[in-house]
Amino acid sequence: MGTVLRLHDRTRGSDAAGCAPVEEEDLAVLYAAHHEFVWRVLSNLGVPAAVIEDAVQDVFLVLHRRRDEFDARGSLRGLLFGIARRVARQHRRVAARPQRLAPVPELATDDPADVVARRQAAAIVTAFLDELDEDKRIVFVLADVEGMPVPEIAELVGIKLNTAYSRLRAARQQFRTAISRHHGGGR
Repeated sequence: MGTVLRLHDRTRGSDAAGCAPVEEEDLAVLYAAHHEFVWRVLSNLGVPAAVIEDAVQDVFLVLHRRRDEFDARGSLRGLLFGIARRVARQHRRVAARPQRLAPVPELATDDPADVVARRQAAAIVTAFLDELDEDKRIVFVLADVEGMPVPEIAELVGIKLNTAYSRLRAARQQFRTAISRHHGGGR
């Protein structure tokens, strides 16, 4: 079922289910384990690079502040995604910038052409994601960037499975069109 918000800990008192509420030290462990996932989700949901670390912190602050309200049966990744989605929406409203490129990791290379090609590819993907409506964007990012299975996405987003597949199919078609447009109609 995946990681849950309540972690089993034999050293502390636990509730009837054998789980203890997430404490501050557990939150530090969760932060270390899921920082990269939250960062990628926020980046792919359009949070500008200049404020992404603040947004990551906001996600974990919400998790900490509202930890008693969350259902312990759900997946932690799903919970973090839901919080990140709301945080991203807030940050996009506040931080309107004309160009929102996610940073492209620099690889050890002596070839500047490779660096330029990676940055151009990132710009194309970012522009494509900016074109998508939020419903398609969420399904596309979770399926094709994060590798989540579509049934899990449908449950997480609260939509029917066929709707999730339909949105993913439409987003992929738009992506092919965007790539084709970039390559001057080729493909």
